[in-house]
Amino acid sequence: MILFWRVLKQQLDLAYEHKTAWLNPLLFFALVTLLFPLALGASTSNLAAVAPGLVWITALLATLLSLETLFRDDVADGTLELWCANQPSLLVYAYAKLSAHWLLYCLPLVLISPLLAYSLHLPMVALAVLMLSLLLGSIALVWLGAIGVAITTGLKYNSFLLALLVLPFYVPVLIFGASAVEITTQGLSAAGPLYLLAALAVLAVTLAPFAVAKALKLSTS
Repeated sequence: MILFWRVLKQQLDLAYEHKTAWLNPLLFFALVTLLFPLALGASTSNLAAVAPGLVWITALLATLLSLETLFRDDVADGTLELWCANQPSLLVYAYAKLSAHWLLYCLPLVLISPLLAYSLHLPMVALAVLMLSLLLGSIALVWLGAIGVAITTGLKYNSFLLALLVLPFYVPVLIFGASAVEITTQGLSAAGPLYLLAALAVLAVTLAPFAVAKALKLSTS
């Protein structure tokens, strides 16, 4: 546990020194969401209808964009090879690395999502559900996506391959997340999709780090 907190603090300190790297996905998320009304028009009903899917798709793409750099620096400076020399420590490293990545890249998206959704005229009653769905869904997106990143670590031009690997696993998260918000706007309970998102998040956090550690071990051997 001490090692986990030490690695987590190290990752947060490194991110503080390189602010532009973790701000890029946040700016992408905000700009795409805010610029979309210019293409669709100012119709309140049209914007409100597409708001759940638009916010979720933009958040998914921003998360995928951020995942490309997940292990890049550690591969470049040889740090990853040192972690791979000890399998138990590698598992702790995977948990801490993914936790830091979620805190840096996804939590800000969740926090600003109500403001962006409100600019798209999403009803107030759905804003809390949107935040909760993104909170649960982003955990699943990061932990599942990290498996694809670990598999493609060390490969040149791996962006396209990474997208091919992780997008099929992202589809259920996207469907449940957008459905939860859409159902709420219709005055119905979003408990079902939210429970499914929570289940996916728990499974991802529980199992994905083991797959990430194994993939990193194989990719560096």
